[in-house]
Amino acid sequence: MVHVYNCHPFSSQQIVQVKLNLTDADPVSAVFYYLRSSSLLSLSVAQVEKEPGLVSEYLEDQADFLVVPRHQELLGDRAKDCDIPVSIEKTGLEEGRQYALSYVLFRHFSPEFFQGCSMDEMQLHSLQLYPLFTGESLHSSVSPDEATCVFCFFSLPTTGYLYSLKGGVELLSAYQYPEKVLEAALTDHLLHVITNALQCFTVRCAALAARIEDPYIDTTMKACPPSSLEVCALRMQLFIGLRSMCVYGRHVILLSAADAETPGETERGTQRRGLSRRWTVSSTKESRAAGHGWNLYVVDTVTPFTLYQEMVEYSQRYAETNPQAQSLRHLLSEAHLLLRAALLHASDEQQTGPGGPADHRTDRQVLEEALRENCAQLGDSFSRGGQKECHLALPYYRMSGLSLTEVMSRNRPFPGSPSSYGPGFLFYLKHFLLEDSEQTLSQEAADQVIDIFSQSEPVMLISVCTSPCMINVSPARTLQILQNLEDSVGVSVSLTITMATMMLRLGDLQQYTQLMERHAEMLLVYGFIEEPRLLLYGGCANQHRRVYPTALTRQMADSQPGLLVAAMVALHENSKVKLEEADHIFKVLLAPGSAVPGGYLQVDFWEAMLMASSNDAVIQELLFRLASVYIDRLTNTKSENSLFMFLYCSCLCVQSLLCGPSLSVGSVVPLLERLSDETLWGFSLHLLCATRRGQYDRSIEKLLDRCPQAIIPYANHQLQEKNMALWWQKLLPELCDRTRVASDNSILLAALKETLVVVAMEMSPAEFLELIPDDGTASYFLPHLLTCSQRQVLA
Repeated sequence: MVHVYNCHPFSSQQIVQVKLNLTDADPVSAVFYYLRSSSLLSLSVAQVEKEPGLVSEYLEDQADFLVVPRHQELLGDRAKDCDIPVSIEKTGLEEGRQYALSYVLFRHFSPEFFQGCSMDEMQLHSLQLYPLFTGESLHSSVSPDEATCVFCFFSLPTTGYLYSLKGGVELLSAYQYPEKVLEAALTDHLLHVITNALQCFTVRCAALAARIEDPYIDTTMKACPPSSLEVCALRMQLFIGLRSMCVYGRHVILLSAADAETPGETERGTQRRGLSRRWTVSSTKESRAAGHGWNLYVVDTVTPFTLYQEMVEYSQRYAETNPQAQSLRHLLSEAHLLLRAALLHASDEQQTGPGGPADHRTDRQVLEEALRENCAQLGDSFSRGGQKECHLALPYYRMSGLSLTEVMSRNRPFPGSPSSYGPGFLFYLKHFLLEDSEQTLSQEAADQVIDIFSQSEPVMLISVCTSPCMINVSPARTLQILQNLEDSVGVSVSLTITMATMMLRLGDLQQYTQLMERHAEMLLVYGFIEEPRLLLYGGCANQHRRVYPTALTRQMADSQPGLLVAAMVALHENSKVKLEEADHIFKVLLAPGSAVPGGYLQVDFWEAMLMASSNDAVIQELLFRLASVYIDRLTNTKSENSLFMFLYCSCLCVQSLLCGPSLSVGSVVPLLERLSDETLWGFSLHLLCATRRGQYDRSIEKLLDRCPQAIIPYANHQLQEKNMALWWQKLLPELCDRTRVASDNSILLAALKETLVVVAMEMSPAEFLELIPDDGTASYFLPHLLTCSQRQVLA
């Protein structure tokens, strides 16, 4: 089906006389192929009268029947299967270039004689290869391989075909002409054809180019009419005796022959003389006397913007009679593609638009403004349409740049209409409220939204109330509607929390507390998982998503900090909030001037996350943060006696982190450099860090210097398995040396005795004998040597 709109794409005309020699082709089959070189991209056609394997043979026993092969089409690499050899003939003008041949497509046309089709209708003409440059490709090198799209168009007298070649061969549009066409030419905006008139059809090049250039097309963000949209014909311009044409920019050059002969005489003359001979036999005087001759028309097409404006005028007539008519949506889609095609080539130069010099708008700005208005009209069309395509109202309204309030004003119910709002508008409104936005509705608009959903989808009221743009909604009125919802659907945790939020807005803390105490804390946590925006709402700051605490979050930080921490942990573990976003929430809560007491909610959150998380990367990050906090607390303490228990706990926590296998010690070393080892906890932390780094010799020496009574517990814990040899290689010699020179060596002697017990159990008598010093103290070691010997005998 071809839509016909009475739009006029032509303007002024000029007439010049010229002579031209034309030749006709009469193929039944054709193969199209690229001819490529470094500076050449052309399309050729090989015409085939009869192709083996594609033309069926007559059946001898059914001579009364004509067997005709069906229409066949081979695309891309499969076109090679047509078995038509194509060779490149050298002309001597190649200048050393290397040419490559690529098959594009093969088409076989079968005339359906039983429907009145003739061989004349199988004539192939108007073969055209059309590259389309957009965006960066328009300003890049002139290499044809960098075109955004490449199209192939060819035409028969009654049908035209438009293919896309880049990224695979695909048929975009098939044009069914209302009458026999002599020639056709493809442009960005229109397809021009000539019969006894010049007629224009819409093309789908812009639809394909938009999808290649913009990855967000056909999402909830952006939309574009499909490339499969039915083509339409615009109003034709009548001429006499059109023969040929070509297109240059916005100029269509037409060649016509005003012949005064009768149709019968013309046909007989054509049979009697060659076409080129008939063009040249008449002199200029005879032509003037007979009133016929060759004419050249230069037709200037109107600008795409002017044509768009005319389409808008027709669309308004459709909208007055039937706002939901399919023809209205089709015409708006045609106008959309027309503007997109114009924007592909519109320059950003400061060239004033249709408003004149005082307008101070460039061509691109005028086109972009028109496109936004067109998107708003398409949004209106889809917002009141059926369920099949109602989702398109969302991307078109977004592309229009309209605010939510403006969209609502465009979708007020029609007086006396059976349905209040269209499904497309409800789809748009639902998605807008569910997504993060910086727009804020007035109280009147927010209350209207509550009314809309209370009538259409009451179950959506909880999500609607938590939307950031609904902050100005009337809490008392909304609370009454939520109570009615609870009476109809029953009690739910998320509904209770939403009602408590409204009570908080009203300042009724008593009712707020009663509502929050309806459910156990774990059930409240599940309610927050179901609707995270009860605790936090999102926004955009410097192109990065930011989350902020709600009024309920601030109240919970003051009255129920444990519930808040548990809820944030649950949100993180259920992928409702990121770790950085949760940190930002707590930083905002603990900002100067906040009513939250204390400053340790964030640390409580990290500690709870450390117990709940199973993600190694998250655990490492949390361990480092907690170690930083604990060490910072110890570093910034002025007196050892102040907050002793608090510091003691911070030291037990850091020690636990250092003793655990998860924390990377190398990341903590720079933090420990700020902590002095003069204090007991500073010394213990440095000792643990050195031990975790494998510095056992140094650790033994420091421990014997500062706290010798702890050397045996340290050795029993650390000097095991592969480190067992350090008992006799490092610890035993150190104790012997220090015991000799110490004035009060009771602690060292006790440690030496315990060390000898371990050595006697691990070594042979011969090895133990080698360890006894020769300074006259052998008698002290003899009992341990005897124990070692007895152990070996028993073994």
